Amino acid sequence: QVQLVESGGGLVQPGESLRLSCAASGFTVSHYDMSWYRLVSGKERELVAALSSAGGSTTYADSVKGRCTISRDNAKNTVYLQMNSLKPEETAVYYCKAGKTSRYGVRYDYWGQGTQVTVSS
Repeated sequence: QVQLVESGGGLVQPGESLRLSCAASGFTVSHYDMSWYRLVSGKERELVAALSSAGGSTTYADSVKGRCTISRDNAKNTVYLQMNSLKPEETAVYYCKAGKTSRYGVRYDYWGQGTQVTVSS
């Protein structure tokens, strides 16, 4: 029922831009905290960007500040990650996550299957 499907990944040259999409179904993205994570080979998963449901505030990893933008289109129930000036070290599988804390304090997190981004010349 609850699904997150990432798309938009692929091969891009250093310095180029890419926009990832996260299409949600079974829930409304505006009611959830939405995040993008990436998993670089051999390293731990790291938060790239986050968009809170309350107030729409954003959070970015220091390494991507000024180059990345997380946004959502409520009409399309889709979250995006715009990445500019991509670097080879940002080659990774990028995952979309939806999170929500219930009124009873129980946290629910849902993950997409991931989309591969390869930055190489």
